[in-house]
Amino acid sequence: MPDNLLTPVLALVAWTLIIWIWMYATRIPAMNRAKLDPQAARFPGSLDILPDSARQVADNYNHLLEQPTIFYALVFYIYLAGRVDQSAVWLAWAYVVLRVVHSLIQCTVNRVPLRFLVFALGTLVLMIMTVREILPFFW
Repeated sequence: MPDNLLTPVLALVAWTLIIWIWMYATRIPAMNRAKLDPQAARFPGSLDILPDSARQVADNYNHLLEQPTIFYALVFYIYLAGRVDQSAVWLAWAYVVLRVVHSLIQCTVNRVPLRFLVFALGTLVLMIMTVREILPFFW
């Protein structure tokens, strides 16, 4: 299993679903405490009155549906192009670990400088993975 490039994809999908559960476990009680009608959530920003603890988990869920789409596409490209090697697998796992750490920071202490550092490291991993795939076109 550690040599399989697709396993980190499964891990990140599972993590995203865990955050989804966490999001609703915090959001629904917060909405009930605020006596918000669920229909009030039909527009972006309408739940900004909820406490930070509920909003930051929801924000993280959204973040897991943004940049990781690049990761998913890149991993499937590497896999389908037959370019899987141990470095690709380790980089994929590094990205997943960094996303999990990013989530834990954002969903708990939510310190932006620390969160940004982890986000930037994850982006660097994606850049390295991408450059590794582009370079053979030039050599």
